[in-house]
Amino acid sequence: MELINEFMPLIMFTAVFVLLLLGFPVAFTIGGVAMFFGLYGFGTSFFALLPLRIWGTMTNFTLLAVPLFIYMGVMLEKSGIAEELLEAMALVFAKIRGGLAISVIFVGALMGASTGIVGATVVTMGLLSVPTMLRNGYSKSLTTGTVAASGTLGQIIPPSIVLVLLGSIMNVPVGDLFIGAVIPGFILVFLYMLYIFIIANIKPEWAPPIDKKILNQITRRELLARVFKALLPPLTLMIAVLGSIFAGIASPTEAASVGAVGATLLTIIHKRFNYQIMKDVMEMTTKLTCMVFIILVGATTLGLVFRGLNGDVLVRGLITSLPFGKWGILFIVMSIIFIAGFFLDFIEITFIHVPVLAPIMVSLGVDPLWLAVLIAVNLQTSFLTPPFGFSLFYLKGVTPPEITTMDIYKGIIPFVIIQIIGLAIICLIPESVTWLPKILLN
Repeated sequence: MELINEFMPLIMFTAVFVLLLLGFPVAFTIGGVAMFFGLYGFGTSFFALLPLRIWGTMTNFTLLAVPLFIYMGVMLEKSGIAEELLEAMALVFAKIRGGLAISVIFVGALMGASTGIVGATVVTMGLLSVPTMLRNGYSKSLTTGTVAASGTLGQIIPPSIVLVLLGSIMNVPVGDLFIGAVIPGFILVFLYMLYIFIIANIKPEWAPPIDKKILNQITRRELLARVFKALLPPLTLMIAVLGSIFAGIASPTEAASVGAVGATLLTIIHKRFNYQIMKDVMEMTTKLTCMVFIILVGATTLGLVFRGLNGDVLVRGLITSLPFGKWGILFIVMSIIFIAGFFLDFIEITFIHVPVLAPIMVSLGVDPLWLAVLIAVNLQTSFLTPPFGFSLFYLKGVTPPEITTMDIYKGIIPFVIIQIIGLAIICLIPESVTWLPKILLN
């Protein structure tokens, strides 16, 4: 019996994982299992502890940025900015082999920096880019892989909801995380573009150039005007949101409100704003926000029980007893998060795994800022890895019938490998995360 009680936290953790794989709702699975084991471990006194913990989480001012950034992203999806930007950037990169795919990555990065919501970016890019790329003779796998990967850039390029959540869980200032994630985001964008350029030259039939007749129909001056008009709105919004944070004028939560207002104004300027769009945006924002916060409540309950049953002590003892040193343990922790990404959503991993694994690494002397960005890049792969990669589901839902699930799976494999390479670069060069915050904050 004592042995069972000692390993009760791991039994609870296993129960959550199995129930999630069986398809039970995330929030109620986490909360329900936590309540059961909490009653087992603490009796009815558990209900005296729980309200205080939940109240402390729900009154966290930083987390107010989540619904504001969600609103900003959903509103931008309705504004038509992505469509104009994609058309303009496709002409800019038209003379380069694979230029259309490179333009998709560029626009995906800008949309990620403007919205921070992967689902909105993948759906928007899928609707706009996939038919265009297929008409231009691009291979199905390169097309789907490019669009899915470009949509996930909003996971790491600030403002990113996952960075807000990680900052709250790991007690790292969200502003520092936003600044620290800039260079890693650029590294991934560069690696994606480099891969497309290389594959387009090795396999030219996969990424043929745009028809020169189309290019000849527009003058250089007209092209510059179109690019300026398309780039100005998202760049203005990025500067307003991120610039106010980096300059120390606003907190991330205050900057999120600036972004929400800015996205609304851009939609009005593009003459897309009406009552129905406002109603749709508010409904989607409410649904997504409720989903995040009900999972957060369940995860908070799970974390309370896990620590109360000495689960953190048990896991720390198991991991630190491994004879691998700090770097070996970091590799194990990153591997656990990467493998969990095959089966769980990033929100579930953030709320279930990170509170357990992150303190172990911090206790070993790892910089929490660097660790948080590493985890964010790692979590980005959870959107692309089958069988439960959400970007794959989003993309399949908006692609033409001739695109099969296998086409999507084949397409994302190189980009998952690139993300692992990017993660390795950030691991080997911690300054890629820590240098910019030191420069801007000191």
